[in-house]
Amino acid sequence: MRHNIPPVMALLLMALVAAGCAQAPVQQDGITINDPYEAQNRRVHAFNKGLDARVIGPVANRLKGEDDDAPRDPDAPIGPLQMVINAGRNLSLPVKAVNGLLQGRPGDAGANLTRFAVNSTVGLGGVFDPAADSFGVTERDTDFGQTLAVWGVAEGPYLELPVLGPSTRRDAVGQVVDLMIDPLYHLLDGRDAGAVFGLRVASKAGDRARFGDTVDGILQGSADSYAQTRLIWLMNRRFDLGETGDDYDPYDDADVIDPYSD
Repeated sequence: MRHNIPPVMALLLMALVAAGCAQAPVQQDGITINDPYEAQNRRVHAFNKGLDARVIGPVANRLKGEDDDAPRDPDAPIGPLQMVINAGRNLSLPVKAVNGLLQGRPGDAGANLTRFAVNSTVGLGGVFDPAADSFGVTERDTDFGQTLAVWGVAEGPYLELPVLGPSTRRDAVGQVVDLMIDPLYHLLDGRDAGAVFGLRVASKAGDRARFGDTVDGILQGSADSYAQTRLIWLMNRRFDLGETGDDYDPYDDADVIDPYSD
């Protein structure tokens, strides 16, 4: 079965090819940052920032209801925005299960496969989450970037990718490989594969809507949104991978989120 690489992934590959030899890391707020391509990254960041302001942000805001920030009754029906997010996340579970196996974590792989099986059937295609609500099976979030980290591959230089946002050389490679090893990518074809890809993209837009105020504060309200985004993303990513060298937990700060979170 033959698949064409989506245009976003083609852009990512071009960015990786353009990356050359790394330069000496620098310090920002006590965090070591390896950003030898800052000039190019800033140009991409300006493009992403403009795209977010003109397209992604307005679309995400239209998805977000006026009362989305209000406390929700846990017994009340979920809204369409959360349904889209849930369905998109459900479709990401098979490749997360593959990564769990590659990392030598069969328990995590089994949990993700169980969630996918239960939510795809009882949960009506992942719109609902009976796996967690009724059986206590939670998602084990992972990706091939984390798999590479487990295998001892270095983080590499910081990169900001068109549309996809902050990354590193290791994580950028991981995004490409995730697409290649995703079981759904190989099992589905034509319109079905396109529908799956579109729903996962829509899920990301839903996440952008949920965290809209914080993302706007970082991208549009910071004196240097590039440096701020780079610092927050690297702190969060290193913390998630257990690569931070101290006891600082970036999630202790409610304002610290990944504006392009996977």
